[in-house]
Amino acid sequence: MARVTIGWELDEASGKASQQRISLGTFATKKEALEALGEYSANPYDIQKEDITLSELYQKWTEAYFPTLNGKSSERTITSAWKYCKPLHNMRAKDIRARHIKGIIDDAYIIKTSGANAGQKVMASPSTKGRIKSLFNLMLDFAVEYEIIDKNYARTFDLSTDIIKEKEAATRCHISFSEKEMEILWTNVDEVRFVDWILIQCYMGWRPQELALLKLEDVDLEKQCITGGMKTDAGRNRTVPIHHRIKNLVEKNYRVALELGSDRLLNDPDAVKGGMKITYDKYANRFDKVIHTLNLMEDHRAHDPRKTFITMAKKAGVDEYTIKRLVGHRIVDVTENVYTERDLEWLRSELEKIQ
Repeated sequence: MARVTIGWELDEASGKASQQRISLGTFATKKEALEALGEYSANPYDIQKEDITLSELYQKWTEAYFPTLNGKSSERTITSAWKYCKPLHNMRAKDIRARHIKGIIDDAYIIKTSGANAGQKVMASPSTKGRIKSLFNLMLDFAVEYEIIDKNYARTFDLSTDIIKEKEAATRCHISFSEKEMEILWTNVDEVRFVDWILIQCYMGWRPQELALLKLEDVDLEKQCITGGMKTDAGRNRTVPIHHRIKNLVEKNYRVALELGSDRLLNDPDAVKGGMKITYDKYANRFDKVIHTLNLMEDHRAHDPRKTFITMAKKAGVDEYTIKRLVGHRIVDVTENVYTERDLEWLRSELEKIQ
């Protein structure tokens, strides 16, 4: 065994100091052990970094990386992908190679722990495989920066053509609600729970998570507008007038929130897990239930009301730049972005063109 001293510990009672040593490893011969000691003396390194596992590396990286993200949804994307990497969790970071990462991407799966499919193996989707690759790209970049590893093997290969094709095949455009579907939603707004949430989204253009995170302090019932948003500079803290058709729906949810003592606009007091406040996942789940209950097009996703809003606005002849301001899209035109001021009533007059 070859060992090196990394420090000294003083015994206050005896006044004696003892060496704190760590092993460089075991070797077949004394000569090999001496060579290892010689190499270490010539180029000392942090021995404790040598044994850091991928799980420990993930913890260190996320502690530094998560505070730089815009919201919890970005964190969930990473934590979800990491669950598929369990076979590698206890592997030493210094031992990771491209073949290990490729293998986990190709064969990644999790075992469901709840629901109807509890105990069943669920293979990673093409998009999840892409996220796993991105996770290793970033995490191993961090490891290289802090000299935990010498090379980022995740960046030595690209996703296979098959995975890219799978991913493209699984990706589809958002689908606007048809006029008939909008009629069905309005007909059932007082009959089916959470239809009102979808209609609010359809007439204000919020992203699902933006809608879920709206607080009561964001809602101005006197001026009939809501200020919120996230994701981009153009999307954050944007003010959207409340369309007259959803005025009562917003006010109803506001009153319910006050009665529940919640600071969020949207709440579900019957939620089984995670409390009554709504998250992106909870909203998407309730959205899917509405779609199923009303027999609407099954391919609809929680972002579709946002596309519905933009589609209705364009059909109604709403000013193009007003639409971009309302949905939080970046405006490149200097005259519009810098020199044109569009106040709340201007935005409202354009928004109300939607019938």
